[in-house]
Amino acid sequence: MQLLRATLPLTGLLLVPLYSFGFTYETPSVTPEVGSGYEEKPGWANEKFAVAAANPLATDAGYQILKAGGNALDAAIAVQMVLTLVEPQSSGIGGGAFLMYYDGENVSAFDGRETAPQAVDENLFMEEGEPMAFMDAVASGRSVGVPGTLRMLETAHAAHGQLDWASLFVPAITLAEEGFEVSQRLHTSLADDPALRDDPLAARFYYDEAGEALAVGETLTNPALAAVLRRIADEGSRAFYEGEVAEDLVTRVQNHPERPGAITLEDLSGYESVNREAICTPWQQWRVCGFPPPSSGHLTVMQILGMLESQPMVEAPLDNGAASSGWLHQFLEASRLAFADRNRYIGDPDFVEAPGGDWTLMLAPAYLESRSQLIEESSMGENAEPGNPGEFEVSYASQPTQPEYGTSHISIVDEEGNALAMTTTIEQAFGSRIMADGGTELAGGYMLNNELTDFSFTPEVDGEPVANRVEPGKRPRSSMSPTLVFDQESGDFVASLGSPGGAAIISYTARTLLAMRDWGLSAQEALNLPHAVTLGGDVWLEEGRFPEATIGSLMERGHNVSERELTSGLQAIRRLEDGTLFGGADPRREGVVMGE
Repeated sequence: MQLLRATLPLTGLLLVPLYSFGFTYETPSVTPEVGSGYEEKPGWANEKFAVAAANPLATDAGYQILKAGGNALDAAIAVQMVLTLVEPQSSGIGGGAFLMYYDGENVSAFDGRETAPQAVDENLFMEEGEPMAFMDAVASGRSVGVPGTLRMLETAHAAHGQLDWASLFVPAITLAEEGFEVSQRLHTSLADDPALRDDPLAARFYYDEAGEALAVGETLTNPALAAVLRRIADEGSRAFYEGEVAEDLVTRVQNHPERPGAITLEDLSGYESVNREAICTPWQQWRVCGFPPPSSGHLTVMQILGMLESQPMVEAPLDNGAASSGWLHQFLEASRLAFADRNRYIGDPDFVEAPGGDWTLMLAPAYLESRSQLIEESSMGENAEPGNPGEFEVSYASQPTQPEYGTSHISIVDEEGNALAMTTTIEQAFGSRIMADGGTELAGGYMLNNELTDFSFTPEVDGEPVANRVEPGKRPRSSMSPTLVFDQESGDFVASLGSPGGAAIISYTARTLLAMRDWGLSAQEALNLPHAVTLGGDVWLEEGRFPEATIGSLMERGHNVSERELTSGLQAIRRLEDGTLFGGADPRREGVVMGE
């Protein structure tokens, strides 16, 4: 029996054998203490393998799978199932995910993005000719897309998995049945949410009779989720997409008391994950591989980085541990131009034509150089216009600005050299605020996504269609940016990284790549840097992290600047020249890296 490495502070182990798969999961008897807010982390060096995830219990599950002989894909499945339990506000089996996998030779891209039900149309979020209020759309049955995470993971496991499918559910089932301690982040998310108490199942499960959220450190079991996961472990994803679990999901969505949704049993049983071709982009000495549309992440990240290549070099890009105002100005202006292209062109490739028939035309060096020349000493503000990377048969309108939220990220490298980057989501915190118990009538369950609010609420502008409008069976555009990096010459693996954060994922990922490559920072140092984000309008700086002089300089250049919390949740693992795997976990969340 493999013993848990004492990487985390534990007060004892509870051995709970489940099934007969030669794998015994060792449950930490307490959740490791993790605070809230920004807390510096040291980074973690490992020689054989490493797993980074947003919660210590999820990281530990992946670690134990690797110790038991599983590979990176096996570990990711175990991590995701535990995240469904311990981080229900961010991801789970009721949502979707993008997974990048490197098997030592090839990079695969597995698309588990949610799809729109067949019964919806482009006016899903329109009422009396106007877009619905965003939160009214979110907390409703209308926002729920057909979940894709489980079917995608099953597809990826059939191609690359090493351990038995059912054994990968043991950690989550054990924790759901034996209980885990509520973390600070889960407590805060519950306490702050204005709509989750409106769902009867969630209200009974996460709050007391006075409406107070579960306390930090309180032991929580989830018998409904344990029962659902046992069925999926035994029967495969079919147990989720058909039968009682599916019927319960459909009933809850269609019977939302105010805004019912349109998902049917046929939508669920007909869901298919898609194996897509990763986009791998040369970037000086690195080759950066990311997810193609329906994700806008890789294209927009590499547009930003490509435009910066043509900018004059800033003498001092770092100023006392933060990006300097000169570098920030270039980065923010490149972001404005990249988001202008994103909002005009990118959508589900089964419904939307790529510019010139090829998405990589958006990354052509000559095109990015011409776009970079639009960056001047003063900010263009909200006036960035999309470029023309290629010809279209259909003329698209730019999508009006609307919020994006949520998500969790997993990075894993195993002893055999396989590497994984997976970004997973239910969109907003607690998704649609609909909890489903799988028809078990037991306490607890899992949260359903609100992913359809990633579509444009407005289907057309001035008579021209929006590429990311709602259509039956369509996948909404995403910003998720799971990323694998390789050496341009040798082809050797360099790094796995990604982040939650809605559309800000793009800024977080681009800055992290650049900090590791150009500024000589470790994975952890890059993740510790303060954030600066624009989606094309106002500039958001991470609260309390930038000098007043930097803020003043940006405002003098014409940026409309405000400070706010920017809770990213980055994870990164980088292979150093000596072969060591050095991992970093975002100091803004409770994640850790484990390995050996």
